[in-house]
Amino acid sequence: MSYDGVGPRAVMRSVAFLTAGALAVPLLAGCGSDDEGSRPLAGQDIAPAARAQVTDGGTLRWAVDTMPETLNTFQADADASTTRIAQAVLPAMFRLDAAGRPQRDADYLDSARVVETEPRQVVVYRLNQQAVWSDGREIGAADFAAQWRALSGKDSAYWTARNAGYDRIEKVERGANDLEVRVTFARPYADWQSLFSPLYPKDVTGTANDFNDGARKKLKVSAGPFAVQKIDTAEKEVVLARSPRWWGHPAKLNEIVLHQVARDKRAAALADGTVDVADIDPADADRITLADGAQGSSPFQGPAGGRTAAKALRSWALVHGSDEKAAGRERRALAAGRGTLTTYLRQQDALRGVKVRKSLEPAFTQLALNGAGGPLADERVRHAVAHALDRKELAEIVLKPLGLPATPVGSHLALSGQAAYADSSDALGGQDTAQAKALLADAGWVAGTGKEQDKQKKGEKAAGAQGHKDAGGGDGDGTYIVGVNDDIEHNGDGKGRPRDEESAENGARTRQLAQDGAPGAYAPRGTAAPAGTVAGPLAKDGKPLTLRFVLPSGPGSETLRKVADRITAMLEKVGIATDVTKVPDESYFRDHIAAGQYDLALYSWPASAYPATDARPVYAKPVPAADGSLNVQQNYTRVGTDQVDQLFDQALATLDEGRERDLVRKADARIWASAGSIPLYQRPQLVAVRDTLANVGAFGFQTPVYEDMGYLRKGAKGPSGASS
Repeated sequence: MSYDGVGPRAVMRSVAFLTAGALAVPLLAGCGSDDEGSRPLAGQDIAPAARAQVTDGGTLRWAVDTMPETLNTFQADADASTTRIAQAVLPAMFRLDAAGRPQRDADYLDSARVVETEPRQVVVYRLNQQAVWSDGREIGAADFAAQWRALSGKDSAYWTARNAGYDRIEKVERGANDLEVRVTFARPYADWQSLFSPLYPKDVTGTANDFNDGARKKLKVSAGPFAVQKIDTAEKEVVLARSPRWWGHPAKLNEIVLHQVARDKRAAALADGTVDVADIDPADADRITLADGAQGSSPFQGPAGGRTAAKALRSWALVHGSDEKAAGRERRALAAGRGTLTTYLRQQDALRGVKVRKSLEPAFTQLALNGAGGPLADERVRHAVAHALDRKELAEIVLKPLGLPATPVGSHLALSGQAAYADSSDALGGQDTAQAKALLADAGWVAGTGKEQDKQKKGEKAAGAQGHKDAGGGDGDGTYIVGVNDDIEHNGDGKGRPRDEESAENGARTRQLAQDGAPGAYAPRGTAAPAGTVAGPLAKDGKPLTLRFVLPSGPGSETLRKVADRITAMLEKVGIATDVTKVPDESYFRDHIAAGQYDLALYSWPASAYPATDARPVYAKPVPAADGSLNVQQNYTRVGTDQVDQLFDQALATLDEGRERDLVRKADARIWASAGSIPLYQRPQLVAVRDTLANVGAFGFQTPVYEDMGYLRKGAKGPSGASS
């Protein structure tokens, strides 16, 4: 699991909605035109090539974050590696296209449609007559029925992570012939296309023992262009071999090897040939682009490139000077630096054969606001946080340097290009500092420390809130507008230090600001603070308004921390302080997000082609469990409403695609209004790929076509026109 993202659908996916009073919101129609969001913000970047241009044979080594704990995607510990393997070796009735919309997979399915709606919904699947399992048995109704029974939730012996959709099926049976499967639903189910993808053989789903343990480390029977050949825990790799039983276009590659490589080791692994394809972070993308031949670039822009001319001169002086101890230290540092530089330059030379493919992931990063308790239990404070954010600026921080569209995400439930997408963010509203401050004031958060508020209650004039006279002027008829409170200096890190620790130089600077008319000057009472002025710290009942902002600390989290720094500054402008807590990667999601030990956090959710099914547990209203605990499902913000739940239920029950889409959009508008999470930007997808490979890279929404991946034939030209 990554920490700016989560695993596959198996891992995915209370405050009442206010209709009146201080938090009136616009009409929550949440609907847009049918054409809205009809195009993804960024296209695929996979070096497409016709199959005739791709050679037969070869091994592709693909870096993954972890070895799979299980090969069963329906178990709780399934991860991205599990999903990748399933896509290559198992049937799927529907797969996603480049716009994130489900399309029939013709290798398995000739047709699938709803043939009856009354008295029951009935779907008939007509299978490709060539579709067989690797043991030669036809794929058929017995496999569909066994999977339904395993995932229906009726038999607790099956350890399943989800049963959405399968729990609505009444029966599965053979149709008019062996190629037909007839599925009858007890309750209408709009997202029926999400079912049986992937489809496991009855050898896996037929008994609880086979389901729970049999498919964790091996798949004896499969039905895809590749098959699992071996799992080598010592070498940390899974070998997928070309399947001789595959009836579709033969796989071009002999093998795909999924090899576990840490993120911070991937550039080196690409350089030494350990891997050929790897998801990478922006720093490695810059490095590979530099190696690829950026005009006018210098190799010293790498790790050793930070030595300025002044540092180099100092180094020379130390080495050749009279201070032997200092000279010795510098000689050792130079020797170590030469070794690092030599390794770096050798790797850069090898990386010239690697390209960075760029797109946007089908996932978005959000700011999560924990509404279970503390200041954020008040919807007004959550709205204030939202109004403090400039989402466009935050998207640009991440995406603009990469040359990717920096458009803020406008929906919790779909991304641009998907049928359900509509920008419903107007239900909450955009950046508005004045509104944020007004909401905080209405919620009882006012300027000054707890001590100052105690003074106010006793009738004393609080410094920084009602004003005081400076020795240099002021007659008491104005308000002294300050960027920091007079008793506490705010440092932008959620902490402060007593003013009496401030240097005389800083005091002189403050007085000069007052004389120059900058923030800190006297103004007539009631005059608004200048734009951009940092608000003083806020407090209520003697307690400061400080939110615990939890972030991962490991390599690869630099982008999140950069975004968090900017969010902290934005919140500071409206008087909200943050206490930034950096925690180990391995405990970030488990011990903090899922456990609710945070006020603010940044993490991502994947987009789904079936939001009514997959997003419901993410935004469902938490309910008390039998043991007295709170059942939050995957709603880690603990913010939900009855209306949102009802809209999801209605969307799931309609078979009218247009009505389902409208209901999902209305649900999204109400999710915006509750302000439990604020979508920020679609995640960048950066994939380093050897330049001789075709049909692999940054796939965006689309399910990869594994049988078309391979190495370009000698002399064949890729999309850039370069010959291999």
